[in-house]
Amino acid sequence: MGYERVQFTSDKFKKSRGGHSRWLLLSCVSCGESLFCYQKDGSGILKRLYIDRIVGDKKKKNLVCQKCKTVLGIFTLYKKEKRPAFRLFVGAVAKKTIPGDKVKKFF
Repeated sequence: MGYERVQFTSDKFKKSRGGHSRWLLLSCVSCGESLFCYQKDGSGILKRLYIDRIVGDKKKKNLVCQKCKTVLGIFTLYKKEKRPAFRLFVGAVAKKTIPGDKVKKFF
């Protein structure tokens, strides 16, 4: 898996959260397996992962760790914004902020 420069998605959702974004490398708390990179817009805690902000494979029903098979979140439609997302279980994922040139495409 190589690194590649990935640009932030800039749309009305990013602008409504103050226009500030950062890249997060998400991993499973149970086993430490890296899951994928995610564009986090705005401040605040990570409660849900919007599908359009995930870098890599997005064709999953629920968010499950490929290594230990732990269910980390469930698929939902966020009604307020009418966007598909994964609702995370509390304490299921660990996150680390990474620079844009270190974003990996996980497939």
